[in-house]
Amino acid sequence: MNPYLMRSLPSVSAPQNSSSSYKSRPAIPQSLLPCHYVSATGILNFEYRQKRIQKSRGVVWSQNNSESCGRNLSIITGVLEKPRESLVDEGNRKTTSFIMPSEIKPFQGGIGIVNFFKGKNFLITGATGFVAKVIVEKILRMVPETGKIFVLIKAKDKEEAMERLKAEIIECEVFKKIKEGHGENYVEFMMRKLIPVAGTVCEADLEMDANTANDIANQVHVVVNSAATTSFDERYDVALNTNTRGPFRLLNFAKKCKNLCLFFHISTAYVGDGERKGTIREKPLYIGQRRVRAITEQDIDFELKLASEMLDSLKQDQATQKMKDLGIQRANMYGWPNTYSFTKAMGEMLISSFRDGTPMVILRPTVIESSYSEPFPGWIQGYRVLDPLIFNYSRVLDPLIFNYGKGHLPGFLGDPNAVIDVIPVDMVANATMAAIAKHGAATTPDLSIYHIGSSVANPISFGAVFDYARRHFKSFPLAQSSNRNQSKLDSYKQQMLKLISQKKSTKKAQLLIHLAKLYEPYMFYKAWFDSGNTQRLYGEMSAEEMKDFGFDVKSIDWEQYISKIHIPGVRKHLLKC
Repeated sequence: MNPYLMRSLPSVSAPQNSSSSYKSRPAIPQSLLPCHYVSATGILNFEYRQKRIQKSRGVVWSQNNSESCGRNLSIITGVLEKPRESLVDEGNRKTTSFIMPSEIKPFQGGIGIVNFFKGKNFLITGATGFVAKVIVEKILRMVPETGKIFVLIKAKDKEEAMERLKAEIIECEVFKKIKEGHGENYVEFMMRKLIPVAGTVCEADLEMDANTANDIANQVHVVVNSAATTSFDERYDVALNTNTRGPFRLLNFAKKCKNLCLFFHISTAYVGDGERKGTIREKPLYIGQRRVRAITEQDIDFELKLASEMLDSLKQDQATQKMKDLGIQRANMYGWPNTYSFTKAMGEMLISSFRDGTPMVILRPTVIESSYSEPFPGWIQGYRVLDPLIFNYSRVLDPLIFNYGKGHLPGFLGDPNAVIDVIPVDMVANATMAAIAKHGAATTPDLSIYHIGSSVANPISFGAVFDYARRHFKSFPLAQSSNRNQSKLDSYKQQMLKLISQKKSTKKAQLLIHLAKLYEPYMFYKAWFDSGNTQRLYGEMSAEEMKDFGFDVKSIDWEQYISKIHIPGVRKHLLKC
């Protein structure tokens, strides 16, 4: 047997389960290309066909055709001692070869996640937000021996910070497993571990008083930045202050921490959005890096100045929309599709370029959605507005799915074959803890990048999401739904004209047009995210760590997740229906 193989090869065949996400669907008529119209009946899902088994450099892997992705996937069918990153050139086509997480043999010693977290003190920003809450919950549930977690909360004083800690974290349902475990001692345990700190990344020196800042700097081992504004079309001034300047301010504070092991920044995989074709690598972004247009330090300074001066020149009733428009315009000029990805990219550039040897990890999740299994399936925190036509766009799938479910979105402009890269929030939390433990223990002055997503290991198409949503709402319709007997329209344009011709539906048409413009770059997305570093991280975990802190995206059953976990979760926790 080849010395690189650790065990025999499993058989490779197309999934036979009729509920599999690989089951073929009726094709969209060619007349609708390239702008396909996804409707209740016109869905093209993944078609999985084994083509051949190929050996290359001692690596045994299967070459599969995934037509819905518009590309070929190379799936490792052998378990390797060493990961493989190279590209195999097949004529004019290059194919990425990668290791599937479930095919990796556990590393006997493991990373030592639990041991690292014991006794360590953390400073976490954005802890009242969706992702950070799940991270804090996982830390406290799995490693109750963790030291203090200083929670930076936007508040005018300590009293208000404490009130927010109790109301938004301690009383939050996501911590119910910890509450069950500690019983009547739950509040005392949480108050002992979580230290509220009045402050914000949006102000100089994090708006902390000198004594508090000094106390934290003397105790903290790991700084975690999860603070961000995630709306695609956020006001430019707000996004710049939070997503660009915020991480830089926090890094400057981290440099003052005497016992710092690691600066951990949660970014987004879409910072590389200027390159929306092919494989996006786990590479740092630096100031001056050549893209559609290289961004220099002077450019970032100019953008900050431009936003400030524009805001000063606007009347209050004009400010919000004008600043939103400015953000999209500036992002497009530099090669990004929206304000969110552009300002997050500049934030990465600043901290990567000016870290001055600070040990740093940047985690780039893709589209983060509800929990897959922990602390329980389907937990999500996001928009809270029940109006069927108004949503907060901080979550990507939810506005589309629920407008669709309520009959307000009978179809949507997009390529049903495009891959929409989704990752459950609990897998993001697990990958976070694994990366912190690995690099925090090393304390080397390195910068490491991790993509955590599904587009390579377990892709799901835009069309499949709507297909699974259609099945869910057919069985469990929303009270307002008028979409149960919806027939397929010829095109998105036809639907728009029909709505606009009805005066009472003008707002609905405007919403659909706004959604189409906002999501257009992602509905025709032609790139996928390399996750070689993340797979190697997973491969260094012990069997017990894989069980307790797993982030094997290949294990996700997308039909089960979308129709039986995610949509019911949003209905329960957000829509209350």
